[in-house]
Amino acid sequence: MIEHLEVKIPSSSAFSYPIIIGEDLFSRVSELLLDFSSSSKYLIITDQNVSDLYLKSFTNKLSKPFSLFTLVAGEESKNLNNFALICSFAAQKKIERIDTIIALGGGVVGDISGFVASTYERGINFIQVPTTLLSMVDSSIGGKVAINLPEGKNMLGTFYHPRAIITDVSTLRTLPERELKTGLAEILKYAFLAKSCNSLIDKDLIKYLQTNKENILSRDPKSMIELIRICAILKASIINQDEKEKGLRAILNLGHTFGHALENVTNYTYYTHGEAVAIGLKGAFLLSAQKKLISEEYKDEALKLLSFYNLEYKIPENISSNSIYEAMFHDKKTTHNKITFILPTAEAEVGIFSSVLKEEVIQVIDKLKR
Repeated sequence: MIEHLEVKIPSSSAFSYPIIIGEDLFSRVSELLLDFSSSSKYLIITDQNVSDLYLKSFTNKLSKPFSLFTLVAGEESKNLNNFALICSFAAQKKIERIDTIIALGGGVVGDISGFVASTYERGINFIQVPTTLLSMVDSSIGGKVAINLPEGKNMLGTFYHPRAIITDVSTLRTLPERELKTGLAEILKYAFLAKSCNSLIDKDLIKYLQTNKENILSRDPKSMIELIRICAILKASIINQDEKEKGLRAILNLGHTFGHALENVTNYTYYTHGEAVAIGLKGAFLLSAQKKLISEEYKDEALKLLSFYNLEYKIPENISSNSIYEAMFHDKKTTHNKITFILPTAEAEVGIFSSVLKEEVIQVIDKLKR
């Protein structure tokens, strides 16, 4: 079972790229790569965890020579120093503009690899091979690439699309439970905004999550391919309409205003991104209900789905609510000193709001500690 989707780039009528989703794709990776790259050689960027698990199976049948750069696993590797090291390594290995960078890993690997690809020799070919659920449904799709600065996450970035995304769900077999839940938080985000994507999606994602929990948590390949397919269609639909986040694409930040602030105040070490987003989703529903944008019934249904997938987390009491609020002003989405919130407005629909009082936000943060 292999699914093929297409991401169309509105800024270039001549450019689109495929998302290929299937099982055991690494066994045929050489022919897949040949479809999207005429390179004479590859630069594979990965991290130590993925290298130990999958590098051999991924490179076993490559028909072209490759160089390998391996990062320490974790968000802290997405920095300026590693960016410079990879660029120097590429130059030493005589990687040319016609060659291809392959990002083999999760969101950190994909982000820094794409940022290197977008700048090295003013841009070279780039292929995403996501290995985590989070990167499969979210970070690998849409062309956002970035590295972190000491002042904040993803502060240095650009839009640079891959030539293709090759998603092999077989890598989910070894994904730690905590990382699986991290991806599920982003998937629930898609469920809560699906109708606002203006997509021709043929499935109700909320219902799919409600009725397929056992297969999803057991990582059944068919169920995971379908789940990733639905999310990819939703995100691709948004990219097709708003490539560079001038409007509609901002809704993908549902849960992220609270989530990014939490990551910031805990130095990106306490929560995974998905755990922070799960708290942020709860915060968004509480704030929306507090402002009477949605019914109490819908809020309760949404929080029940988060609980259904064991995505209930709390903010430690020793973190001040005010510090979390202040951290929101460091988010890239803040404009004219106003914090932007994506809030639910109806079932699977959201809106963009920037006139939210500090007292309202603090009240919600306090509730997230209970």
